[in-house]
Amino acid sequence: MGMKAKVALGAVVGIVVIGAVSANAGGDGKDGGSGGSGGGDKGSSASAGHRSGGEKDSGGAEKADAKKAEEKKAAFGGDGEYRVGTDVKPGTYRTTGNDDGMCYWERAKDASGELDSLLANDNVSGTSYVTIKPTDKLFKSSGCEDWQAVDPKAKGTPASSMDGDGGMFKVGTDIAPGTYRSTGNADDSCYWERTKDAGHGLDSIIANNNVTGTAVVTISPSDAYFKTNDCGTWKKA
Repeated sequence: MGMKAKVALGAVVGIVVIGAVSANAGGDGKDGGSGGSGGGDKGSSASAGHRSGGEKDSGGAEKADAKKAEEKKAAFGGDGEYRVGTDVKPGTYRTTGNDDGMCYWERAKDASGELDSLLANDNVSGTSYVTIKPTDKLFKSSGCEDWQAVDPKAKGTPASSMDGDGGMFKVGTDIAPGTYRSTGNADDSCYWERTKDAGHGLDSIIANNNVTGTAVVTISPSDAYFKTNDCGTWKKA
């Protein structure tokens, strides 16, 4: 069974087991989150009641604004190093619109900067979800669009097709479960991954593969996310 090393900004960041059980629309990340097409967290709008004087009750709108402000406070920029629990809260976050392949993120167990401090990392095209755990010490992000907190209860309209280089899609929110087909993949560069969470560790992987030619994969309703890079457009069969 072949092994594929993933390289992020020149550093070896992990081993992907090809075809083995271990991992636009998608992750807890999609954990929990509505992502890609599942779209960022939406503040709820409340219909305003009328006072006897004809004035609108702004209580609902104020609550919605407060909720949006809290969500915005939990988000952080796409460039920086953040202390977990101090600069950024544990939870699942989403970045989208990364179209130049230069977005890089990293979860670390300390701030030494050494290779063995890495817990997980990735280079991102399109959308990524990542769950920052309470036990993480540092989260690094470089060249990414801003990160937004993911609402685990957020709803979306799952799509039946997705960009083959769109990154991560939250199953049931961004992308509907089912069997998908991608064609025209050359040079073994198409990579897909089914995951049970957005931790990005080897133990997050349900199944994955590198494909030349036509790829067919069944995304289960119990999957958390589906990841795709350098593939042709996926269409539901």
